[in-house]
Amino acid sequence: MIKKIIIGTRGSNLALVQTNMVIDELKNIYQDLKVEVRVIKTTGDKILDKSLSEIGGKGLFIAEIENALSSGEIDIAVHSMKDVQNSVGPEFRILTALKREDPRDALISRDNKTLLSLPRGATVGTGSLRRIVQLKNIRPDLYFKPLRGNVDTRIKKLENGEVDAIVLAAAGLKRMALQERIAEYIDTKNCIPSVGQGALCFEIREGDEAIFNIVKPLVDAKDLRCVSAERAFLKEMDGGCTIAIGAYAEETHGQIKLDGFVCDDNNEVIFRDFTVGKSEEYENIGIELGRKLKLQKAGE
Repeated sequence: MIKKIIIGTRGSNLALVQTNMVIDELKNIYQDLKVEVRVIKTTGDKILDKSLSEIGGKGLFIAEIENALSSGEIDIAVHSMKDVQNSVGPEFRILTALKREDPRDALISRDNKTLLSLPRGATVGTGSLRRIVQLKNIRPDLYFKPLRGNVDTRIKKLENGEVDAIVLAAAGLKRMALQERIAEYIDTKNCIPSVGQGALCFEIREGDEAIFNIVKPLVDAKDLRCVSAERAFLKEMDGGCTIAIGAYAEETHGQIKLDGFVCDDNNEVIFRDFTVGKSEEYENIGIELGRKLKLQKAGE
């Protein structure tokens, strides 16, 4: 039995809270296991004045951490699943960690106004194309201002009057005990989440059975199937950060329903559809939805 492991993570408050949640669960199972946290600053954390599409996409939040994993500097990486690109190298393995938290987007605003009660022409802060195109569909009069940085930084910009509202992942706000700041949870029917939103993940070295056996008890099989269906859709669509795209899967009674959308190349027209299939065919469900939406785009 391994006596000590090193976990790599980003250094934001949210990343550390999430990593400590994982450590607490590991120590509940392995009382004698020593766990060291290695904070790794990523390119995505260093460059905050440009959008993800300008600097190379969401993989910039994990590239340096993957390097440390590959070299053996760390044994496990803990990420927010939505920060992981649509496919990782064959030397790595992705697994969900703990139970998935609320997948919805959440609105925080001055005076606790909801999306529909924001003043006409109000400024909403978000750097997410996915959120912008879907929320514009509901409130075309709103102005969207690019906003990046950690949760605390974004809330501070709201408090400083730079924007009238901000949109963030509900999961992160709940994990940081900031749910009282939420003015509205945006239903997934109105704003389909980012692939993997609300889920945490382990990234480990492929073939490292000792580490796999340590984290295996913290992998929720149902969440893994649902998130894998979403990721299969993203991979089929070759989705990155330049085209607005999202997907959300739910499993009930042995079936997975996967909702997804993608925009045209100008991020103006939304193509949306869903697929239902047997839970064990989760990857095929994602591929099928991707193909359906490709046909919609092709027939635009």
